[in-house]
Amino acid sequence: MANSPMNVAQLAAVDAARAARVLNEVREARLAGQRARVAPRPVIEQSWDRLLRSGVDPEHDFRSGLLSSDEVRRRREESPLKEVLPVLREGLLSVADVAHHIMVVADHDGRVLWREGCTPVLRKADGLGFELGADWREDVVGTNGVGTPAVVRRPVQVFAAEHFVRSHATWTCAGAPITDPRDGRLIGVVDVSGPLETMHPATLAWVDSVAKLAEARLRERHLNALERLRAVAAPVLARLTGRAAVVDRDGWTAAVTGMPYTNRIALPKSPAPGRRWLPALGLCALEPLDGGWLVRAVDEPSPPGSTRIVLDLARPRRWSVTVSGSAGAWSHELSPRHAELLYLLAVHRRGRSASGLAEDVFGDPGRTVTVRAEMSRVRRYLGGFLEHRPYRFCEDAEVEVLLPDDPRDLLPHSTAPTVAGSRGTGP
Repeated sequence: MANSPMNVAQLAAVDAARAARVLNEVREARLAGQRARVAPRPVIEQSWDRLLRSGVDPEHDFRSGLLSSDEVRRRREESPLKEVLPVLREGLLSVADVAHHIMVVADHDGRVLWREGCTPVLRKADGLGFELGADWREDVVGTNGVGTPAVVRRPVQVFAAEHFVRSHATWTCAGAPITDPRDGRLIGVVDVSGPLETMHPATLAWVDSVAKLAEARLRERHLNALERLRAVAAPVLARLTGRAAVVDRDGWTAAVTGMPYTNRIALPKSPAPGRRWLPALGLCALEPLDGGWLVRAVDEPSPPGSTRIVLDLARPRRWSVTVSGSAGAWSHELSPRHAELLYLLAVHRRGRSASGLAEDVFGDPGRTVTVRAEMSRVRRYLGGFLEHRPYRFCEDAEVEVLLPDDPRDLLPHSTAPTVAGSRGTGP
């Protein structure tokens, strides 16, 4: 009978030193291939398994080159995280400083862009290489409160020897991903870290709640920007006949005329003025506006030629779908859930009903409402390349799936039974 995972937060709240000793025994036993008195928590054990496969050395930390100060500044300016720094600071810094913690904000690549808080703890972080510009991805520095939440796409606390690399075992951290509320894309991770004796059971919930406040602020900013764009759109669309839409730079719709409203129109990755083939509308003319684009449908026959759809799941955390044909090509970065759904449709080329997809994803055929809502969002950018009743890729499309070299690295965040079965980790 397998040992049950220990309740780290509960034990550490009573006796942090004892919790650290027990976790060290668990870690040593796991690395030696032996059975410990208690099992590591599943999220930690799965992280350790990934690292053992990838060859990270648990006895020596590895520090890739720090970004230059100029590169850190450039990334700060380009990151949407800069818009929510006031929220993160207000929610975390005052308590973190008193509790002898630091706040760390990393981008989607795991690079540390901001680091603030208790000065003595900042110096200790320097000793771990936890510095501005450092690469804190899981597959670089092991299980940690920045890299691991980015992989599993949920909040994670890493206490003491739950860190894979031995030199990090004096540290505790709690991190939560921050995603773009418009499409679920990971934009970064916020982490609160400090010496192991400063750990508190409520830290993870606290960090997660502040991350959600940051996402709410991003959503609010987006809606306000669309409202401003509508004011620009109104007189422009009033002068037009035919089908047209005004969208922001990412394709989110501010207003339409002569066509049904849709939340988003998939634009080329780097849109430019001129005629472009868009999956939702066909041949269109793109014209720049202040804060977005005017998209006018050009009613000409669709260009001939076959369509090729490439679902790229090979790169960790960078899943995408690329559509190409005689009119050109475009790509769309996928959220974790959309990557799951499109993988399942690629596996089942004859199609899956809503209940079939619900069973594939959740193990529960009754969760059709959730599946239909997500598939509606997928169809906003894949347009005519997906059919429904059942859901499937269109018959004349060539579909290719790019997979990780190791099947166990397929969509590591996913708990979908069918995906777990493809990884060889299912029941």
